[in-house]
Amino acid sequence: MDIVIRLLEAGDIPPMTKAFDELGWHKPQVLYERYLMEQSLKMRDAYVAFVDGEFAGYLTISWKSTYEPFRKRNIPEIVDFILLPKFRRMGIGTKLMDLAESEIAKVSPVAGIGVGMTPDYGAAQRLYVLRGYIPDGLGMHWKDHYVQFREDVTIDDDLALYFTKKLK
Repeated sequence: MDIVIRLLEAGDIPPMTKAFDELGWHKPQVLYERYLMEQSLKMRDAYVAFVDGEFAGYLTISWKSTYEPFRKRNIPEIVDFILLPKFRRMGIGTKLMDLAESEIAKVSPVAGIGVGMTPDYGAAQRLYVLRGYIPDGLGMHWKDHYVQFREDVTIDDDLALYFTKKLK
């Protein structure tokens, strides 16, 4: 098994969108075009993984997080970490996370990450805890604010809990 992880290139976008379309996941081409543009502006790094030449997954590092507590403390955030189901439990996610943490450690002693609250994110929730990430203690965040006691929110991809990890 030949695993290659590298920065996103324009030619990667069509196979990425095709792979997600085949799974019925809404990941439009314009998202990856934005990531590529932000990468060229040094706002984000997008790392793609290929196994034997086939797209397997990716993650990005947002060097200036949109999550205010991270942004105020200059904590880079790992964002949009996704592996295609057939490539899970093969060590590829670990390699992507190791690379992201290594890159972040060059500029920050702390890495940040957010995770959704639905069962779809269960594997990610466990992975982050096993890797040493701990909740930031601020509670669940939805869209642009922290969820308050008895507040009604929509359970969607915007409902997240944020974690940090001290890097060595």
